[in-house]
Amino acid sequence: MQMPEPDRQVIAAKADIVAALRAIVPGEGVIVDEDELRAYETDGLTAYRQLPLIVVLPETTAQVSQVLKACQARGVKVVPRGAGTSLSGGALPLADGIILGLGKFNRVLEIDFDNRCAVVQPGVTNLAISKAVEAEGFYYAPDPSSQIACTIGGNVAENSGGVHCLKYGLTTNNLLGLEMVLMDGTILRLGGKHLDAEGYDLLGIMTGSEGLLGVVTEVTVRLLKKPETARALLLGFPTNEQAGDAVAAIIAHGIIPGGMEMMDKLAIHAAEDFVHAGYPRDVEALLIVELDGPQAEVDYLIGEVSRICDDKGAVTSRISESEEERMTFWAGRKAAFPAVGRISPDYYCMDGTIPRAQLPLVLKRMRELSEHYGLGVANVFHAGDGNLHPLILYDANKPGELEKAEDFGSDILRLCVEVGGVLTGEHGVGVEKRDLMGTMFNEIDLKQQQRVKCAFDPDALLNPGKVFPQLHRCAELGRMHISGGRLPFPDLPRF
Repeated sequence: MQMPEPDRQVIAAKADIVAALRAIVPGEGVIVDEDELRAYETDGLTAYRQLPLIVVLPETTAQVSQVLKACQARGVKVVPRGAGTSLSGGALPLADGIILGLGKFNRVLEIDFDNRCAVVQPGVTNLAISKAVEAEGFYYAPDPSSQIACTIGGNVAENSGGVHCLKYGLTTNNLLGLEMVLMDGTILRLGGKHLDAEGYDLLGIMTGSEGLLGVVTEVTVRLLKKPETARALLLGFPTNEQAGDAVAAIIAHGIIPGGMEMMDKLAIHAAEDFVHAGYPRDVEALLIVELDGPQAEVDYLIGEVSRICDDKGAVTSRISESEEERMTFWAGRKAAFPAVGRISPDYYCMDGTIPRAQLPLVLKRMRELSEHYGLGVANVFHAGDGNLHPLILYDANKPGELEKAEDFGSDILRLCVEVGGVLTGEHGVGVEKRDLMGTMFNEIDLKQQQRVKCAFDPDALLNPGKVFPQLHRCAELGRMHISGGRLPFPDLPRF
């Protein structure tokens, strides 16, 4: 994995850059000490590390605007960063760039129950939004496993989902408005409290843009009323394939659960040892299916899901009888990633999405790949929408194991595309999947996507080295195509 060659002139001008930034963000808002920079050298994809040139921690949108303007004037690259929980290397620093940390943007600015929305700063954690409105019976639907730590700004950057995204959607489905700052310092507002924005869907373009287009400084999110009833089922299966068949059958039956998650045997045992959620240990696969809504509807759907899963070979079935028990079911799933960290020195968390009907095939192929590479894999994923999170187990202290884990992960992602899926569901491309983009897109596709970046960031200073395997100069992408020695529409006057 190669990053752009550092600009030695920028590195040589570090003192001047630091002085300019300290004039904008006084006090302790500019970090240059090497020991203090270590806290920012990696994100959740800890296999890759790089010290940033400088870290700057602004507190206001005006400061963000001035920082970006100063960096553009000096040709300094900028990597926006929230909580650093990114699992794709999206916040990996650059040796000749600054980290623009948004941790001080941590206030809930407004809660508007009449319009069912909240206005928050990007450094507010995902879970904090629901905590702020729960007393009135509301919540924010997207709930990544890292919701206690990940920030809403990072959720926007990666279009994060969570266990309830099957029914209630990803970040993009729960986002109403943004305030953002372009690389030249321009402050824009997209959307707002109203349901639909006029003109082009720039809000949609920003969601999932991974810090390549602008820096988010304010977010307006949709709030939902808590459902009247929510109950969860724990369903154990003797094989992964039978559990996958059950997932497809539930959806085919027209049932859209509030959440539907799957774990394989290795993940089940790790989570149970960690959380003691009461998971069955004598099954190969576990489904957690949550139904929510009016009491009568939930009671009926629980019966239907139980019947479908019995037909598909479920050998254990348990229904939550209290809110505490339902939360315990989910506690094991939410803690699956750290739980797996207790049984392996290192693990590589992948993120791909496939059509639901392909689950049995993909699980079988992953088992074969595991044997081929000699590395274990624990499967934890959002089964309802086909978003896979295989955790490849390895030991970075053993020569060659990281490389094997990377190759294993690349094969899993190629398999996802091969069966009609995509490279990422919610973790983003970052550096992890950057060099696999050609598996899914041809050169024309990639150049067209880069033209969007050029419209927002013509000097390619925002988060370069991420997403695109080869970043073209905007002037190059803007050249007119000449075929047979002739310009298109040769009769038109040119100015």
